Amino acid sequence: MQFDAALAAQDAFSQSERELGSDWDHAVELEETFSSNAGATARGAYEELLALAQRHPNAHSFQAFCIYITWQQVTEETIAHHFQTGMRLSEVYLGSVDGKEQRDIDYVTELYESFRAGLGLEEEDEMQVEYRRDTPKGGD
Repeated sequence: MQFDAALAAQDAFSQSERELGSDWDHAVELEETFSSNAGATARGAYEELLALAQRHPNAHSFQAFCIYITWQQVTEETIAHHFQTGMRLSEVYLGSVDGKEQRDIDYVTELYESFRAGLGLEEEDEMQVEYRRDTPKGGD
């Protein structure tokens, strides 16, 4: 990766205050719990942060923050669920780039590819596409 997801998460979170309004204090508590714990406690705070993000779909910086911390979850606990969550969050985020920081778009795009690769969904290269096209189909 060309950037540090933890530093990007800190930066995106600090820009989220105005986006979250009255939920900001709760987000700060959850982030502190997530950052200073491990295991079930951190996972619970993470899940609550994702739920908070769903209530604020236009909070672009907070959405990016959630994608970055999902990568942190992947590095803590390398399971398909985290890769799938990261892919889903990234796809929603990248579905519309209006009003979003270009740096976050670039970082999320890079993470999206990493989430896909973690699930074995890398894009086919030219040779694979040609092989699939030339392979006889049933009934040939």
